[in-house]
Amino acid sequence: MPALPASPLPDPPHCVGVRTLCEFVRTGDIDLRFAMSPSAQQGLAGHATVAARRSAGYEREVFLQGEHAGVRVRGRADGYDAPANALEEIKTHRGDLARMPSSQRAVHWAQARIYGWLLCQARGLARIELRLVYFDLGSETETVLSESHDAQALRAGFEQACAAYADWARAEAGHRRRRDAGLAQLRFPHAQFRGEQRRMAIAAFRTARDGGCLSIEAPTGTGKTLGTLFPVLRAMPEAGLDKVFYLTARTTGRALALDALAALAGPVAAPMVRVVELVARSKACVHPGAACTGEQCPRARGFYDRLPAARIEAAQAGWLDKAASERIAARHAVCPYFLAQAMVPWADVVIGDYHHAFDPAAWLAPLAAAEGWRCAVLVDEAHNLVERVRDMHSAHLARASLTAARRAHPALGATWRGLARAWGNLAREATGTYRVLDELPERFVDAHRRAASALAEHLARSDAAADPALLDYYFELLHFLRLAERYGTHSIVELGAPNGARALRITLRNLVPAPFLAPRWAALHCCLLFSGTFGPAHYYADMLGLPAQARRLELASPFRAEQLQVRVPHRLSTRYGDRAASVPPIVGAIARQFADRPGNYLAFFSSYAYLDQVCTQFTLAHPEIPCWRQPPSLDEAGRDAFLARYTPEGQGIGFAVLGGAFGEGIDLPGTRLVGAFIATLGLPQVNPSNEALRARLHTAFGDGYAYAYLYPGLRKVIQAAGRVIRTPADAGVIHLLDERYRQPGVRALLPDWWPTPLSSD
Repeated sequence: MPALPASPLPDPPHCVGVRTLCEFVRTGDIDLRFAMSPSAQQGLAGHATVAARRSAGYEREVFLQGEHAGVRVRGRADGYDAPANALEEIKTHRGDLARMPSSQRAVHWAQARIYGWLLCQARGLARIELRLVYFDLGSETETVLSESHDAQALRAGFEQACAAYADWARAEAGHRRRRDAGLAQLRFPHAQFRGEQRRMAIAAFRTARDGGCLSIEAPTGTGKTLGTLFPVLRAMPEAGLDKVFYLTARTTGRALALDALAALAGPVAAPMVRVVELVARSKACVHPGAACTGEQCPRARGFYDRLPAARIEAAQAGWLDKAASERIAARHAVCPYFLAQAMVPWADVVIGDYHHAFDPAAWLAPLAAAEGWRCAVLVDEAHNLVERVRDMHSAHLARASLTAARRAHPALGATWRGLARAWGNLAREATGTYRVLDELPERFVDAHRRAASALAEHLARSDAAADPALLDYYFELLHFLRLAERYGTHSIVELGAPNGARALRITLRNLVPAPFLAPRWAALHCCLLFSGTFGPAHYYADMLGLPAQARRLELASPFRAEQLQVRVPHRLSTRYGDRAASVPPIVGAIARQFADRPGNYLAFFSSYAYLDQVCTQFTLAHPEIPCWRQPPSLDEAGRDAFLARYTPEGQGIGFAVLGGAFGEGIDLPGTRLVGAFIATLGLPQVNPSNEALRARLHTAFGDGYAYAYLYPGLRKVIQAAGRVIRTPADAGVIHLLDERYRQPGVRALLPDWWPTPLSSD
């Protein structure tokens, strides 16, 4: 095993949380069978239920800390019953405790014993009783395991754990000093800032240093990734930041962040900051199809036994993007997905997806809170956050999914029969193809809670853990139940049966993400949210639950009005009822523009059906002009092939759907793209579901039409139009193919730097 670089311990001692210390010395396999259960929110609710059952003198969340060998250990014990002199460590679960892996139980006891010593030390106790309280969320029953310990024996165990951690603590303290010294001298990697990038960097630095929330609307070309990462890294020593989380909506965003970090502080032999990239388990898995257990996956078997050596190599490498995680994991025969997760406590910058921080089942935010980390969060392309968090906090159950799971695994007869009765009762409330229920159907939810407990116990058996149909149904069920526990005015219950009772479907649909996001912002030292289309300001503040004292920065575009022509017709409607009549004038507008300036264009439409109508007519009328279209299903290879047509010398029209893969996140500078046609306002379809959204948003904020339709639609339009001008040297044209773009209320929402629209008639 390679040696850790030695360095003297700092003053004050290196701090570590009780949980992290116990996980550090853990041994054994990865075994997720028993971990398929509570979210952080459910865990908190379970702890509250247990505490409420205790006597009046019961102490909750007891803060404790102690030191040994230059290591300061701190944390909050779940509860202390002073009259009984009993410290409790509470764990929530579902299913049979006998199925819990021994390594997981050992970690729980290790935490209880460390808390036991810290309490004995703090209150001068000679002995103490330790209790592991396992609370079953399904049955709401407690299983209590207890041990009685002499304080000195607990002290010996505490000192042994600290001694095992001490060398790592020394190395970590040395890394932190070197990191802060280097970042205090960090310089911008280019000769000068780009346009208003300096103004953005100053505002970001002050927010990172002083704390708070800053939203930034910075047009394409400002250099948002580097303009935010550089000042936040520069502020880390002064602000005492432990970690920076850079969150993106797509893989391309992670790549840009890694490139910016490489330019600033690595990757080199000894990078200034440790970087960890988190990816989806499906993209990191070495043995797809195998369950995450020692019995089925060789990378899970003995993972924690081999982790220490892999952890040392990863820490010394310092740069743990997806490729590096895979290389190091392969050398030590460990899982790359869980190796990256295990390195998060020792990273300075963590790059991941939105769901790593904002999903209701996410582990990153609860871990940061438990460890007391001082964090900065950077949210890239933050206009996507509204829909993404809505999706994360929405869930559905379909009667057809129950039928499929029942056929795949009929052994759970009683469970399936109970759920079938629940669906039958719900079907009586389904009137027509769509209905918004006045309240959550509690009897239906209760039946599924009971089923979740039975399924959890069943899935703990290795012979059931690899059943895809059963697993998929179980995970859908857990997600639904998590959100049912947090149901409120921010969401609605939708019941639909478009093809009869057999197709019955219930959806918990989140409409306002703010109640879920506001606590996350409050827990951070600072957060920066930035996008090229991040307005109107009040819309995003309301929908994202930004703090009342949040600051906002709007930057001028680096582009000039003379770089762009904007054309709007006087007489053309793309409303749903007018689309058939709109096809010939749209075909004519595209043809005239191509004749005037041959080159590469993108044409955006509100649906695939509309796209096909126009593309088919255009191809028949102008077979000499190359055309290609976005298909309804598009994989990564198809996306690359579509974009490969956009060469500097190319000519032709690419037909795409607004809001799809080519509406944002692609970069086609110069003559690779010289214009765009946008044959829609991007407004969501008017249907009962969106009308329910409009009504709820109108009640909450007023102007429900703008919140539900106009603002989201025009955001997609501006993003798509933003593909045309990418650099100060570009020139191009945008055709906004609908007469409504001439309305003052619509024009006011378009970018300020755009020129006055010309007539395209």
